[in-house]
Amino acid sequence: MQPTEKIWVNGELVDWDDARIHIGAHGLHYGTGVFEGIRCYETPKGPAVFRLTDHMQRLHDSAQLLYMEIPYSVEDLRAATNELLDACSLRECYIRPIAFYGFGQLGVSARGNPVEVAIMAWPWGTYLGEEALERGIHAKVSTWQRIPPNVIPHASKATGVYLNSMLAVSEAQRAGYDEAIMLTPEGTVADGPGETIFVVSRGKLHTPDLSTGILHGITRDSVLAIARELGYEVVEKTLIRSDLYLADEVFMCGTAAEITPLRAIDDHEIGVGPVTREIQRMYLDVVRGKNERFAEWRELVPSMSRAA
Repeated sequence: MQPTEKIWVNGELVDWDDARIHIGAHGLHYGTGVFEGIRCYETPKGPAVFRLTDHMQRLHDSAQLLYMEIPYSVEDLRAATNELLDACSLRECYIRPIAFYGFGQLGVSARGNPVEVAIMAWPWGTYLGEEALERGIHAKVSTWQRIPPNVIPHASKATGVYLNSMLAVSEAQRAGYDEAIMLTPEGTVADGPGETIFVVSRGKLHTPDLSTGILHGITRDSVLAIARELGYEVVEKTLIRSDLYLADEVFMCGTAAEITPLRAIDDHEIGVGPVTREIQRMYLDVVRGKNERFAEWRELVPSMSRAA
């Protein structure tokens, strides 16, 4: 991680090295926090944060599922993000807002503990590497199951939930794979450790339904809209393991991973196909303002906007 000038913490810009929390913070001990991953891209009109409002709304929704009240509105957090990017002179970067229960009581209940809120931003390339966008990656179906929704609400982007994801990706990488694919306890396809999954079969796109208990992915929602704009039929449905092996194409998507093809799953070669390429190309053109469709998704940083 490349340090930048400032981090926004509880309403103030703090020097990067001075942004610290108490060792007794509840979120550190129990994973009681929520976060977002957001990207800012350089566009012809200046830096634009992709779906910033939607991400900050999801942060609030995630907090609500944890009985947490964030003391800053969505609009406050939007303004804080723009303030931070301006202070750090970041024109293209990854943004990480986080809210967590801080230092107070250290029992399991977080009741009465303060809610701390921070936003970090730093330059970060493609999560799985630039080569992954071009050549695709090799994924492994994990032995670690995705936590079911009545155990922990994976619809909340909660910090503690990602222990589940960490175990899956660690297993995959230790076995020589690039990424993991997680199944539900019923054996249906859920998602990746930090991505959602799309299968291309006979020209149609299929993706697990949200009723599976997966995260309500903002990139997933963007891909659904882009695919339909391109004329593809998209079906949200239950998928099983063999659907992955028999697919014409498979790709993962997420803020960090963007649109990453899967060239192989376990010992099944799939390759990188034209549908994935077309969706990937349009997605990257949209986020960078090279395609005027879905312009409302690009939220320009006012102080660095050429349109200001």
